[in-house]
Amino acid sequence: MAKLVVGMNQSLDGYVDHQAFAPDPVLFAHFIDQTRGLTGSLYGRGLYEVMRYWDDEQAGWDDAERDFAQAWRAQRKWVVSRSLASVGPNATLVNDDVAAAVRGLKADLAGEIDVGGTILAQSLATLGLIDEYRLYLHPVVLGAGKPFFAGARPPLRLTTSERIGEHVIRLTYVPA
Repeated sequence: MAKLVVGMNQSLDGYVDHQAFAPDPVLFAHFIDQTRGLTGSLYGRGLYEVMRYWDDEQAGWDDAERDFAQAWRAQRKWVVSRSLASVGPNATLVNDDVAAAVRGLKADLAGEIDVGGTILAQSLATLGLIDEYRLYLHPVVLGAGKPFFAGARPPLRLTTSERIGEHVIRLTYVPA
């Protein structure tokens, strides 16, 4: 059975914003390794459209960026959207009965499926489908933005904490 994992970079005050801060080289290497080990990723439309950046080679990429792009392109992706008519390479559109589709992925696959997008994560958490949360805390205070957690959550239990690089701490929680 696959495990659904929500993991995102977060400011100290609880917001996610891919343009306000970025991973340092150590954390980026961590994300490359993590992406290589995933069974796949489940995206909401908004984050999927941001991640499509990695579909096409960009001028000026360094080796790490090329490594991440290769890992991202190779993994299976499922995109939850009612507004998209099609998705890119190695991706499947999920636009009907999301709960049943995600339950099917969990039942039929093994390993970790990364969940990307705060709105999608909230919906799946409400359905009791999220198995683990990984908060990558950065020493940044944004004061506003999109919260990592939107809406009520079941009680969570801290299972691990790990420092990654000079500035980031990863906290891993599971539903209690």
